[in-house]
Amino acid sequence: MTMQPYLEPTAILDWKHPRVLEFASEAVGNATNSVEKAVRLYEAVRDRIRYDPYSPFYRPEHYQASEVLRRGRSFCIPKAGLLCALARSQGIPARVGFATVRNHLATKQLLEYLGSDLFVFHGYTDLFLEGRWVKATPAFNKELCLRHGIEPLVFDGQRDSLFHPYNKQQQRFMEYVAYHGVYADIPVQAILDAWKAAYGARRVQGWIDAMESADPKALRHFEHEDVVS
Repeated sequence: MTMQPYLEPTAILDWKHPRVLEFASEAVGNATNSVEKAVRLYEAVRDRIRYDPYSPFYRPEHYQASEVLRRGRSFCIPKAGLLCALARSQGIPARVGFATVRNHLATKQLLEYLGSDLFVFHGYTDLFLEGRWVKATPAFNKELCLRHGIEPLVFDGQRDSLFHPYNKQQQRFMEYVAYHGVYADIPVQAILDAWKAAYGARRVQGWIDAMESADPKALRHFEHEDVVS
């Protein structure tokens, strides 16, 4: 398998952008090998980019690595794409994978917003380290995990790190119910189509309309919503 498609910059995974290169350089610091660099990049994306499920999602630029860094917050797919771009900037082949999950870290308000407890096309990053692909999920920052009663997800560069199946109370927490493959770039239209099929085209358009209106009253703040116990 050629690794070149998983090293190239794209319009979305724009790892040659100065903002991306600067973030990567700062995050890896004095790390000298690919595994250590990947771990440091993972931790930087996990904790320095806040998880926000209400971030814009309907245009390619909403997923652009440099734009995610500028905003400082986003949901799982743009964060996975950002880690992918950062890894490529360090010569680490990387791609983005997708799955549908149940019992995703959520709030009462978010579940009502979606109308479902299924999170379709949840994103993770696939990194080629020491001769094999390893999965990492940088979605949820430390503070958010602790608020929801789960430990922050750790990635060591050697084993898949997707989601803890149980929370701190040993209650079943996260379940992957379907995988949708891996991509060299973010398939924006495929994501939109899958969401419309799962949640309803009218509901998805309602999300877009609310974001387009830029009404401050319509803004949602995930960090302050009611945690689902």
